[in-house]
Amino acid sequence: MALAHYQNTKSLIIYCALSSSPAWITISTMAKRAKISKNLALQSLELIGKPIYLLFAFIVIFCFSLLQLITKLLHSIKVPKLRIPKIRFPRIRLKRSIQPTRRKGRKGQVLRLPKINFKYIVAILICSIVGILVYWYIFKDLPSPRLLSESTPSLTTKIYDRHGTLLYQIYKDENRTLIQLSTLPKHVIDATLAAEDKNFYSHHGVSLTGIIRAATNNLTKGTTQGGSTITQQLVKNVLLSPKKTFTRKLKELILALATESMYSKDQILQMYLNQVGYGGTAYGIEQASREYFGKSASTLTLAEGAMLAGLPISPTLLSPFGTTPYLGKIRQQQVLESMVAANLITENDKLTALATPLVFHPQDIEIRAPHFVMYVKDLLVKEYGEATISRGGLSVTTTLDLGYQDILQQEINVELTRLTHLHVQNGAGLILSPSSGEILAMVGSRDFFDTEHDGQVNLVLQSRQPGSSIKPITYALAFLRGSTPNSPIDDSPICFIVAGQPNYCPKNYDGKFHGRVTLRTALASSYNIPAIKLLNTYGLDNMISLARSLGITTWEDPSRFGLSLTLGGGEITMLDLASVYSVFANNGYKSPPTSLLSVLDSQGRELLSEPESYALNPILPESIVFQINSILSDPAARAPAFGSNSILNLPGSGVAVKTGTTNSLRDNWTFGYTQDILVATWVGNNDNTPMSSVASGITGASPIWAHTMKKLLKDFPNPSFSPPKSLIKINVSCSPSPRYEYFIPGTAPQINCSPMPGSILNTAATTSQ
Repeated sequence: MALAHYQNTKSLIIYCALSSSPAWITISTMAKRAKISKNLALQSLELIGKPIYLLFAFIVIFCFSLLQLITKLLHSIKVPKLRIPKIRFPRIRLKRSIQPTRRKGRKGQVLRLPKINFKYIVAILICSIVGILVYWYIFKDLPSPRLLSESTPSLTTKIYDRHGTLLYQIYKDENRTLIQLSTLPKHVIDATLAAEDKNFYSHHGVSLTGIIRAATNNLTKGTTQGGSTITQQLVKNVLLSPKKTFTRKLKELILALATESMYSKDQILQMYLNQVGYGGTAYGIEQASREYFGKSASTLTLAEGAMLAGLPISPTLLSPFGTTPYLGKIRQQQVLESMVAANLITENDKLTALATPLVFHPQDIEIRAPHFVMYVKDLLVKEYGEATISRGGLSVTTTLDLGYQDILQQEINVELTRLTHLHVQNGAGLILSPSSGEILAMVGSRDFFDTEHDGQVNLVLQSRQPGSSIKPITYALAFLRGSTPNSPIDDSPICFIVAGQPNYCPKNYDGKFHGRVTLRTALASSYNIPAIKLLNTYGLDNMISLARSLGITTWEDPSRFGLSLTLGGGEITMLDLASVYSVFANNGYKSPPTSLLSVLDSQGRELLSEPESYALNPILPESIVFQINSILSDPAARAPAFGSNSILNLPGSGVAVKTGTTNSLRDNWTFGYTQDILVATWVGNNDNTPMSSVASGITGASPIWAHTMKKLLKDFPNPSFSPPKSLIKINVSCSPSPRYEYFIPGTAPQINCSPMPGSILNTAATTSQ
């Protein structure tokens, strides 16, 4: 039966193989030339791709080529009473000048076979080879469009913590609800057409103008723009792989044309709306409507329909539940404007829809460590693509320790409950391994599902002012330039002239001046004026350059900043500043934050590439790092500002900590670490309103940090920072109680306790202002 089917459709296969016409000749056109029906042509697609027919096709091609030669020969010698229809190759014609000849000396006429030009044989062989190659690369694995109407379940991507605990599943097989096109409101259908394919009902599966427009924009504007129709997107998502190749694109065009001949426009649109991804586990417009708005797609308003219609182009980036929900609102406006341009709605309809507030239905799916999971999902989509993550069945093992995550989340909730009366509504935290950069916990807000306070915004990734927590970068720069922790500096009034602005006169947090102090005391007690003087001495550009090398990514335009940068005048993210502190904790070596341990495909093959090695050279010398760590882990040095019984003083000598509070009381930070673990915490308000004036540097973020760190130190006992052998240990006190300081060779002062105890004779390494 298959052989008979093949014989009935051989003309189609032969034309595919031998025709030298342009490659874009459609299947329907070839079927017309061979005088077979469109249905027969489409049915033949089911045969194409079966290996058993490859050899058979080659034999048929060869025999057909021979038949063409014999037929042409018979026409040229004009055999009487034999009518053979002429069969012509496109663009290949044999010479008609071949005439029969007579042999002399014999009775009657004897016909001699004409000479056949060798180039025709070569041309036929080349066409045969090209045909086989086209068959092999294009048609061999071409699926049938009939598969579009069959159920094609996708695989679930699973995300785990480092110990194998399931955190989240991306796409479950049963998480798709089909819907009939006839039940959807017209404005919902129109929104999809305006967003994806405004000429859907007028083209035949492929839009030549769309392809040309996309190619032009890609070449001239440097932007990536798709030219695919809804039909092309359907066959690409269901029948083909997401791999971007010329062969796949050609298959997409052929299948789109075939699909248009097999299904009606409404059938294609219905299949598309039931198959396309809208982000997360929502596949199909019905499931998307339920997950985003908590209702059926048949009841969607114009505003809601336009929002959903804009998501398929980039579901993760545009999702209202993602890290950039405002982009979804911008996309909604673009869809509505396209509807107005296509005369599908009026300008008033658009304005009304834009003014209509969108009430999203909180995701009620089970998810652990939601901010971290969404952070990981964004990384996976950027690396492997939306379709692979949502449908590829990946097994993702992350760096997260769910036990640490629960500890951090609990401490944030407890402290924020205690601070409600101080107008502190939100908090965030991060736990890192300094040596590997692995993210062990990430809490982006108090409650991911709190829509009133934008709970789904991840504050670990948002840019905010760091306050004094940025100062260690300034002091690291000073130590690199020759200053030491024992160098004296005047904490006294000073003003700086700023062109076109009032003079800049910095003040300390407590409003006082503390006279001549060492850099150790100035940093540990977080005095502002010494930090400003150091930055003025060693250069703003030098500090920015050092900060970038340590991990700050938000200071792109140095012209925006002034001397207040060392007090927190430049916005950073918690993740960036935690990376900076991890360099201090890791003896000067940089290990950028990482969240993935393993990414396996559905066949168990590892997809995750080896991370870039940063351990070849330190960002900071070990001696400089130790000096910073020594200061930040010195309770006596911070006692003048925080007291001797501060909550920052944890058991053990190897816990370094630095706080930061902005002048407007909008942000309160604490960063603390040992060589094994780093904890960062923040409290404040998403709407950027200030906290109560009663709140201070140790009333919000610090208790969260301290209680979390105490619990973590059970796994990392006896922390300490060991001085490198290159440093020189000197007693810098003339009192009965010695006080030792470590110096880089060449920077140590000569201490003379007579006649003025404690006086420094060699002040070459001191800083005076």
